[in-house]
Amino acid sequence: MDLLVDFLLNFYGPTPYLLVFGILLLCGFGVPIPEDVALFAAGLLAYYGVVDLWVMIAVGFAGVMAGDSIMWYLGHKYGRRLMKKSFFQKLLPEERIQMASTRLNRKGAKRLLFAGRFMPGLRAPIYFTSGFLHVPFWRFFIMDGLAAMVSVPLIIGAVFHFGDELDVVVRWIKKIEHGILFIIFGVAVVVGTKWWLTHRRARAGNIIP
Repeated sequence: MDLLVDFLLNFYGPTPYLLVFGILLLCGFGVPIPEDVALFAAGLLAYYGVVDLWVMIAVGFAGVMAGDSIMWYLGHKYGRRLMKKSFFQKLLPEERIQMASTRLNRKGAKRLLFAGRFMPGLRAPIYFTSGFLHVPFWRFFIMDGLAAMVSVPLIIGAVFHFGDELDVVVRWIKKIEHGILFIIFGVAVVVGTKWWLTHRRARAGNIIP
């Protein structure tokens, strides 16, 4: 991250915004650049006064949504052809695509689309596979957008406000992101249990003594 920040600090005006947007766009394609690192760098640029905080948050949100949306479109339009290409298999290994496909085919796809933003290794495969499986774009965009409205301001804003204690911020953000995943898991368990109990009672009610 230090190298990325040092590189971005050489630019002023609109250039840092464009570079951060471009890096986040590449992250959406599964390029092995951690998205969180790009958002951390964006927060540090705001901390050093190179960019405006709120403009950078808007740029960060636009960057992650554009990258994710393009990944959905590629899966929707060219899914089968791309999965046969060797370069694409390196970016998105087949086992990750299969894992994402298995999870999306289960009930609770909306929760997975939301949680995918907090799963760095599965984020791109989930969004690509959602397009391949013809998950409606509006559903994908809303769930991904809601998650991005949490993660992008959280990371950039936290680094901006506590830039001099970056190690503490990193640990804090990771705890919050893990907490979000636990909340999602807990909601899924509650919903699944209620569904099971409802159907069990319905079946019991249909039994004639």
